[in-house]
Amino acid sequence: MSEIKNDSDTAANECCSTHIAQTDKTVKDKPKSGFFSRYGPASVSFLLLMTGLLFDFFSKPVFFTEWLRAIWYIVAYIPVGLPVLSKALKLIGKGEIFTEFLLMSIATLGAFAIKEFPEGVAVMLFYSVGELFQEMAVNRAKRNIKALLDVRPDTATVSRNGTFAQISPDTVQIGEKIQVKPGEKVPLDGMLVSEASSFNTSALTGESRPKTYRKGETVLAGMINIDKVVDIEVSKKFSDSSISRILYLVEHASGRKAPTELFIRKFARFYTPIVVLLALFLTFLPYFFKENYVFSEWLYRALIFLVISCPCALVVSIPLGYFGGIGAASRNGILFKGSSYLDLMTEINTVVMDKTGTLTKGVFKVQSITTNIIGEDELTGVAAAIETKSTHPTATAVRDYADSKNVSYKSRNVTHVEEIAGHGLKGVVDGRDVLVGNLKLLKKFNIEFDKSVEDITETVVLVSIDKKYAGFFTIADEIKDDAKEAISSLRNLGIEYTIMLSGDKSAVAEKVAKDIGIAHAFGDLLPEQKVEKVEEIIREKGRKVAFVGDGINDAPVLALSHVGIAMGGLGSDAAIETADVIIQTDQPSKIATAIKIGKATKKVVWQNIALAFGVKAIVMILGAWGIATMWEAVFADVGVAFLAILNAIRIQRMAFK
Repeated sequence: MSEIKNDSDTAANECCSTHIAQTDKTVKDKPKSGFFSRYGPASVSFLLLMTGLLFDFFSKPVFFTEWLRAIWYIVAYIPVGLPVLSKALKLIGKGEIFTEFLLMSIATLGAFAIKEFPEGVAVMLFYSVGELFQEMAVNRAKRNIKALLDVRPDTATVSRNGTFAQISPDTVQIGEKIQVKPGEKVPLDGMLVSEASSFNTSALTGESRPKTYRKGETVLAGMINIDKVVDIEVSKKFSDSSISRILYLVEHASGRKAPTELFIRKFARFYTPIVVLLALFLTFLPYFFKENYVFSEWLYRALIFLVISCPCALVVSIPLGYFGGIGAASRNGILFKGSSYLDLMTEINTVVMDKTGTLTKGVFKVQSITTNIIGEDELTGVAAAIETKSTHPTATAVRDYADSKNVSYKSRNVTHVEEIAGHGLKGVVDGRDVLVGNLKLLKKFNIEFDKSVEDITETVVLVSIDKKYAGFFTIADEIKDDAKEAISSLRNLGIEYTIMLSGDKSAVAEKVAKDIGIAHAFGDLLPEQKVEKVEEIIREKGRKVAFVGDGINDAPVLALSHVGIAMGGLGSDAAIETADVIIQTDQPSKIATAIKIGKATKKVVWQNIALAFGVKAIVMILGAWGIATMWEAVFADVGVAFLAILNAIRIQRMAFK
């Protein structure tokens, strides 16, 4: 309600007739203003108003003449009133006539016209204080939003004139050769010229398992080389690369999101003109019905009516309610980039999730060990010993497993180690010939093994000792501890339709989905296919979709969904910056927590709205009958704002589990 999710790279942070900040995904904080420029105007007006009231009603000094009194309150009015008058004129120039700025301007200038100076100053002062409360809420949210980072590689190492030079990827031509070192990101799509290397593709495709590419195969921009220095022949320009396509999808998916028109803006279209018209009627109609009609008396009543009708307390109470919700979410490790997403979370009925890094830890771990001719400790020790010669993630998983089981392997004598690209390792451990690798490695050396291993969906590392099959390790991406709880919590909230999309193999995706209770799972998906799948879901009538992901490949879908939720602890910059909600603890169970906080916040906000309108209705009636004065109107607004603050604080004290 109070935020609009915009496209493009600009941020709207405007305090016009809505008085509610609009935050873009890529919003950047403006330079911080000084303390006095922020709080000085209200402070000066407050001191002058209090001093004037002291002179008026208590000390009554002789020097405080009528002229000095008028000048005193005019000076008190200027710091808080001038910005409002200026804003009213600017909006009138743009065709926006009936705004709360106009209401306050008419009411306060009218109060000065009938010499009710303190009331005129008080209206603007309390409005200004309300704006400060709102600014605090907006700034708190904005400070938690990082600036959008460009995930594209900055440089490419290109072979030109017999030497390698680092240049911008934009200037690399098709057919040129680039060099990528271990740990570096591939800058452009191309064909692998070197014999083979392993690449981490998880950020691009969602595939949790590093993949070995061989000579002649295509590698994509965004993949990370994790093995050895390789040469790649560029096959596509930078603008056509996989990374650029993903960023294009992000931009255009964001543009498909229709902004939700703000509640107060819609309300003001008919509310403000009606209020002005009623105030005019209240001023002049009594002339035709009252024998002792006094213009100044009915003008004063109309001004009171205008002051009461100003949606100042309402304008303050709404941001404060969302501020409470955003604060409660922050304490639970959840960052909402805008208060509109607190509202949207309450409407979600479908949750679509990525697998790797979202429901799983994105870290390889030995899940089981099966032995044939030797014991578990011996198999683990032999495999870990030869894996010390490899930096492959599966090798790390085997060594970590050995360490966790306190199996000694570092003191073993390991010699003649040879890496067979795309297969595994061959070597001698304590005088025995050892093979450690995948199925292709054992087949290459004609080692017979248990054929049931071929049916295992997870990664398997087989071991052969002296040309005999010795057993294997099952290695998989570990499911997060609270993943099952997350799905159960969503089901308890009435969200039965849960879906998992993954770049991993369909068999792996389906197994993970079954283990944690997800209703539907789709694997072997490229980024474009994820977008198509989510678009298909969104087109179903009544669907409100939240997508949860963490990789670069998830960014387009995060932008496309009604609410994009990113895992902030381990997630990529692109996913975090594109998302609307960030789970900073990387716990999928926080999805349900975010929904609960959204529902609690929405309830409190509507309580504040009802309170503001209820109080206004009562005081407006009293003012029209001449019972309420402008002071009562002002303090009614302040009282509502104070109660709204207490109500907002109540959200922060709630327990969300």
